[in-house]
Amino acid sequence: MKYLVVPFKASITQNDSGNTAANQLQTLINQHAEQGWEYVRLESIVTTVAPENGCFGFGAKPGYTTSVEVVVFKQ
Repeated sequence: MKYLVVPFKASITQNDSGNTAANQLQTLINQHAEQGWEYVRLESIVTTVAPENGCFGFGAKPGYTTSVEVVVFKQ
């Protein structure tokens, strides 16, 4: 069995409803289904972005935690 993991980030405006995000996910799932991939689930991966020291300490940026949503398919 093979798995495919694809990043997903819905693009909506303040005037859009949750249906817009759902339709974007549905489109992604249908595109991959046409290629023989079966949808498994939507996952959220939490990760830490490392801090940047900057040049001689100037422009240093602290690290932070973020999450990335991915769609998992299997074939």
